Amino acid sequence: MPQEYRYEGLGFFYPENWTLEEEIFRGGEHTVVLYPPDGGFFSVSFYSRHTDPEKLAQAAVAALKEEYKGVDVEAIQETVAGWELTGYDMAFFYLDLITTAQVRCLRTDRHTLVIYCQAEDRQFEKLAPVFRAILTSLVQSIRPLRYGWPQ
Repeated sequence: MPQEYRYEGLGFFYPENWTLEEEIFRGGEHTVVLYPPDGGFFSVSFYSRHTDPEKLAQAAVAALKEEYKGVDVEAIQETVAGWELTGYDMAFFYLDLITTAQVRCLRTDRHTLVIYCQAEDRQFEKLAPVFRAILTSLVQSIRPLRYGWPQ
């Protein structure tokens, strides 16, 4: 049975055999990281809604390029559950293995979200449908604020 994570009106489902770690930082950033049993990870970071999603996506790429040499990067724009996401697909070598990473960002009326997943290439292929399901469940949980104004 899937587990559910909730935070400030947003949430997502994830496999019950995955480990969840949560961090709250002084600047208000809130990050949740999921670890599957066989390696890799999926993370969601919640920033102020005033933070530019494209700048956050570019910062993720820059951090990866600083850590690893020869990172291949492809810009991605996609729609998930009616929401436009901006981001990048990345590939790089680590310990003689190809590693795949994806970053997707979007702005809601409450937060700017950064969704990041990474795993060794063969593991990523296995995890990709699960990563996608978690992302989709998160995006589907987004509800516009309701101000009670007459329509």
